[in-house]
Amino acid sequence: MTSLQPLPSDPWAPLRAFTPARIALGRTGCALPTQEVLALGLAHAQARDAVQRPLAVDRLVAELEHLGYPPWTVHSQAPDRATYLRRPDLGRRLTVESAALLDTQRSAAPVVIVMADGLSSLAVQEHAVPLLTALRQHSPARWSSLPVVVARQARVALGDAIGEHLGAAFVVVMIGERPGLSAPDSLGVYLTYAPQIGCSDAQRNCVSNVRSAGLSYAAAAARIDWLVAAGLSRRLTGVELKDESAAAHPPLLRD
Repeated sequence: MTSLQPLPSDPWAPLRAFTPARIALGRTGCALPTQEVLALGLAHAQARDAVQRPLAVDRLVAELEHLGYPPWTVHSQAPDRATYLRRPDLGRRLTVESAALLDTQRSAAPVVIVMADGLSSLAVQEHAVPLLTALRQHSPARWSSLPVVVARQARVALGDAIGEHLGAAFVVVMIGERPGLSAPDSLGVYLTYAPQIGCSDAQRNCVSNVRSAGLSYAAAAARIDWLVAAGLSRRLTGVELKDESAAAHPPLLRD
């Protein structure tokens, strides 16, 4: 009787520990193993849920008030999620009521923070407040007592309208990024000097993938703080402002 021999180990398998990307999945005949098919289906469902899940505004407002940032809440012209997904243009415009509210709240603060649901309210719910906490710890003078706006059914460019109505010199938009099959909770931070309706993406800087399995709060805070300080000093953001935060805050050497 011939004894069964163990299957040779897959040389790709150890590499899975270094990336959430779908590599070394194996195969059963000409198809993926059932376990991997089920895992892919779960990841796809989590991404869809992240897009559809409504932002828990009351919870976010309470967390901000506890932190000392009582926010204003605004809404884009997209009345619901279905419209928001079909009409990106409406997600870039404030309702008349929201614009009127902000016009009465103009302040001398140079920076306004916008927390927007975007395409993943989960990202904003989980990461926006901890990131703001990390920013305040990194540079208390710059990040304490700033106006904060919570925006629903919002695209990135809604921050331009918010900044213009508040008369801000700089807007920082924390927004849920489009979910991927390995990251349904990725937070993006878009930075724009002199925000006004009609700004293009070339006028912004972006710090992306802020989450527990991506860019840490402390690392993101250092990068964002440098970009805001440099943007205010040089009066620009976007393609003309290169991220030199690594030189300003070099990583600690390990023994």
